[in-house]
Amino acid sequence: MNEEKFFQFCQMNDTLELERDAQGNVIVMSPTGSFTGGFNSKILIELGIWNKENGFGEVFDSSTGFTLPNGAVRSPDVSWVRSDRWDSLSIEQQEKFAPVCPDFIIEIRSQSDGLRYLIDKMDEYIASGTQLAWLIDRFDKKVYIYRADRTIVLHESIHIKLSGESVLPGFELDLSAVLK
Repeated sequence: MNEEKFFQFCQMNDTLELERDAQGNVIVMSPTGSFTGGFNSKILIELGIWNKENGFGEVFDSSTGFTLPNGAVRSPDVSWVRSDRWDSLSIEQQEKFAPVCPDFIIEIRSQSDGLRYLIDKMDEYIASGTQLAWLIDRFDKKVYIYRADRTIVLHESIHIKLSGESVLPGFELDLSAVLK
């Protein structure tokens, strides 16, 4: 399916969470469990508060689709796009699966997610232009930090404070507080 047909297909099946990989395969995503959904919301709120105070970009939830340069349409759990990049898109582009790779993304592993699948998605985001990405694995109690220079830092605990670094200046997320 081309971009328009895939968008229409998603609109006709709006009760489903769908992504498309770079080869054009449609991926049906299962809903997250309640705990994961609440955890995701708490993180989204923290990023939203930071963004409201700083006004550097736009924050998006897990139901937002982005068309990556490789043709994949992905929906990160939490994402953020710099204002200048978002504002350069037409209203029509913003209304569909915006042809922009988020500058920052978070993927949170749920029970239905395979770790290898998420790691591959993280690699795809970085290869597509994401500057900073966090993969939070509650089940193995690890956090992977991916950077644009292709470095990956692994933290063997989820009881840490994460920094938005230069991508999100001044943003800090205390995962221990979010997990309470």
